[in-house]
Amino acid sequence: MKKLYINLLLLLSSVITFGQNIQMEAFKSSELSGEIHNNRTLKIYVPDSYQEDSDRVYPLAIILDAEYLFDIYVANSRLFAAKDKAPEQIVVGIFQNQRNERKKDCEIDMNSMLTQSSSKFYKFIKNELIGYIEDNYRISPFRTIVGSTITANFSNYFLIEPTPIFNAYININPSYSNDIADLFRGKVPTLNSNTYYYLSNGKYNGEEKSKLIETTYYVLKNFENDKFKYKYDEFDHSTKISSLGQSIPGALAHIFDMYSSISKDEFRNEVAELNPAEAIEYLEKKYVEIQYLFGANLKIRQRDIFAIESIIIDKEDGAYLEEYGKMINRLYPESPIGDYYIGQYYETGNNYKKALKYYKNGFAKISSEDPNSDGYYQNVERVLAKQKSLNGGNEVDTEGVDTEDTGK
Repeated sequence: MKKLYINLLLLLSSVITFGQNIQMEAFKSSELSGEIHNNRTLKIYVPDSYQEDSDRVYPLAIILDAEYLFDIYVANSRLFAAKDKAPEQIVVGIFQNQRNERKKDCEIDMNSMLTQSSSKFYKFIKNELIGYIEDNYRISPFRTIVGSTITANFSNYFLIEPTPIFNAYININPSYSNDIADLFRGKVPTLNSNTYYYLSNGKYNGEEKSKLIETTYYVLKNFENDKFKYKYDEFDHSTKISSLGQSIPGALAHIFDMYSSISKDEFRNEVAELNPAEAIEYLEKKYVEIQYLFGANLKIRQRDIFAIESIIIDKEDGAYLEEYGKMINRLYPESPIGDYYIGQYYETGNNYKKALKYYKNGFAKISSEDPNSDGYYQNVERVLAKQKSLNGGNEVDTEGVDTEDTGK
C-alpha cells in the first residue's frame, strides 16, 4: 500500500510538472479575417530547461488537430529527449475542432489545390503563427508539422511550395488529395536540403484510402534524392485511434535519427568505409549540424567516440591516434581516454618514453576505487617492461619525462 501511495505521488508530480510547462493562448488572426473562426486557440509546451539556459534555442513542432495529437506528441518528445534520442522541442498545437473549423481549414478543390478558406489557414500558419512563435520564443531553424487524415494531407502543401518552411512532415493516415503524387513528383526531386517525411497506414483506413496511401508511398520510394528521407509504417493489426500513439514515436525516431548516437545502420552505411581522417571529420560535422539545427550544444558523446575507435586504431597503422586523443582531451579533459589513445600512438611507434608519460597522465585521472583502475595500469606496466627489455633488464628511470605536447 505504501509503495502504491508513493507511485501515485510520483505520477501526480509528473502530471503537475507537465501542466506547468503548458499554456493556452487565444490568437486573433488577420489572415483568417472574414472567417467565423478567426480566433484560434493555441496550446504551447515549453521544456523545463528553457528558463535555465537563456542562450539555448529549440526546434519547433506545429501540431494540427491539437485536441487529439498535442498531448501524445509532447509526451513522446519528452521521453525521446530524456533518453537522448531527440532534442527538447517547443510544441505549438492549433485547435481545429471547436466549431467545425477543421474541414474549412483543410479543404481541397477538384484540382487538388487549396480553396479560399484553406489558403487563409495556410497563410495564418506561414505568415502569422511562425513569426509570432519566433518573436516570443527562442527557436532553432528546424521545424516539424504534424497532422492526421485531412490535416496530414493539408501539411503537404507546405512541402510543395518553392521554399518549404518545414524540415519534417508527419503524415498519420493521410486522406491524400487525388493528385498528390503528381504534386510530389514536381517537388521532391528538386529538394536541396534534408527533408524528413513520415507516413503511416493500416487496413483500418479502408481499401480505397489505404491503396492510395500505399501507391503514394511507392512514388516517394522511387525518388532518387538523398536529401529526401522518408519512412513508411503499416499498422495492420491496429486501429485508427491506436495508430496515433504508434505513429508519433516512429516518426520521432526517423526524424531525429541524426541527433542520436551513431547507430549500427548509420555506422554500416555512412562510416564503416571511411578512412581515419574522414571518420573524425564525419563525427565533428555530425555535432556541428546537431548544434545548428537543434540548438543542442552537445559534446561528442563518448559512445560515438568509441563507435569509430576501430577505424582510428586499425586503419593507416594508427597514424591518427594522436590527433584523436588530443581532440578527446579537449572535450573530456577529466577522462583518461584521450591520454590512452595518445599513449597507444607512441607505443606503436616504439617511443616508450612518451607512451609512458601519457599512460601515466591517464592513470592519474582514474580514482583508486574505479574497478577499471588496475586494468588501465597494465598499460604502464607493459611499457615499463618494454623499456626494461630495451635496457638489457636494467630498471628504467621514469622521472622527468618530456612534457612536450601534454597540454598541461
